Amino acid sequence: MTLIFSGNDFKYELEGVMKLFIPAKLFAHEFTDSYVKVHGDYAFFRRKQGRELSLLYVFVCLNGKMTRRAKRICNNISDYENECELTLSRLLFEIMSRLTGKQAKWGIITGIRPVKHVNKMLEQGYSKEQIYDVMRNRYLCDDDKTDIAYMTAKTQESILSSLDDKTFSLYVSIPFCPTRCSYCSFVSQSIEGCMSLIPEYVDNVCKEIEYTAVLVKKLGLVLDTIYFGGGTPTTLDAPLLEKLMKTIADNFDISNVREYTVEAGRADTITKEKLEVLKKNGCDRVSINPQTLNDSVLTEIGRKHTTKQFFESFELAREVGFKCINTDIIAGLPTDTLESFKDTIDRLIELAPENITVHTLSIKRAARLNHEDNDMVFENPASEMVDYATKRLLESGYQPYYLYRQKNMLDNQENIGWSKMGTESLYNIYIMEEVQTIVAMGAGGSTKLVDLKKHRLERVFNYKFPLEYNKHFDLMLEKKNEIEVFYAEKE
Repeated sequence: MTLIFSGNDFKYELEGVMKLFIPAKLFAHEFTDSYVKVHGDYAFFRRKQGRELSLLYVFVCLNGKMTRRAKRICNNISDYENECELTLSRLLFEIMSRLTGKQAKWGIITGIRPVKHVNKMLEQGYSKEQIYDVMRNRYLCDDDKTDIAYMTAKTQESILSSLDDKTFSLYVSIPFCPTRCSYCSFVSQSIEGCMSLIPEYVDNVCKEIEYTAVLVKKLGLVLDTIYFGGGTPTTLDAPLLEKLMKTIADNFDISNVREYTVEAGRADTITKEKLEVLKKNGCDRVSINPQTLNDSVLTEIGRKHTTKQFFESFELAREVGFKCINTDIIAGLPTDTLESFKDTIDRLIELAPENITVHTLSIKRAARLNHEDNDMVFENPASEMVDYATKRLLESGYQPYYLYRQKNMLDNQENIGWSKMGTESLYNIYIMEEVQTIVAMGAGGSTKLVDLKKHRLERVFNYKFPLEYNKHFDLMLEKKNEIEVFYAEKE
């Protein structure tokens, strides 16, 4: 498929809309001052400005079928460029819906954070009816997706309103896993191939923690939440986990920490000794993630644990004293069926974890699944799976508290974090809504510096892979000085 742009350069957004209907596809791009016809499938996006009006039109040729839509808008309207982009997106959406017969329920909302649209309208005093009208007519979003976005925003309302501008969260990256799952594109390495890297890696993360603690103390920032992610942090043995957690406690004031999460994601990495280390050192929330409760699907995606091990690990966490446990599952996994997925949801609800996160499979370029035969993946009934999960979780007393989307998600769905009342993960809300500074430690970590008053956001990236993180560690520490520069400019 070739995308041709004339009189505009709205490449990112229009390609995003096209991918709602033609997923996991690479597009060629051309830019021209006039109409150009190419061989094969193509879409032509034209903006032609007159004195007072601009003509916007979209012409699509797909599988030999051709369709065109056009609209005029005033040149002097406020936020003219954004209106042109939205109008072209709506025209393309209408054409592709007709040509493919596909229903993209989020409409032209292609970004990661659809709840931001609702939060912004709530801040501006919009009523519920006005919000639904905007989502329906401006963004072409179905009411059932607006329902979820609105419920999520209302859950977040009191949490966001109480946020202190002087607080920050700490993220610690442990990019190692027992094995690599077939759908995974994260910066993570299987433990077999990198055992020699781990001791030096943990030493360096501890040094990074010590160095960064001096900076944030000087700035008067208060540590609010801590999150160990990966990879799978519990791939590390108990002494290394304790070393990291003690380094944090020795260098940061953790007396004000309201939430301390460690992803103990895979049952084959969990032991009583590790859980006791986590609990003793301040962790009060763990993730134990089955992804599915169907053993044959676990085998298919490359996870080397069983459903039985997941239940044993969950009970072990309860025994050690964890009162807040999250469990992740994925809709649309290869070979999973609607009935099998329903069984997973029903059994998890019976288990009653405080948080259940329902992801939808996203086919990433770096994932092994994207280099295999995808037919069985794209034929998976992800939409029905998500609908069932939503229905069962709502009627079981769970509420959506954070939501995000990714590229190439099956059936144009989303990832939703569900929680029992009062057990929402603060860190997940803060990072997804981009309202609090997140300071990241370790390989693949991305520090996100937030200034809400000036609507300013900057990122500081650590080296991506453990090997280069270790090799260039001194240079990487220098990047942390950008935190001090950001806050100096903020003041």
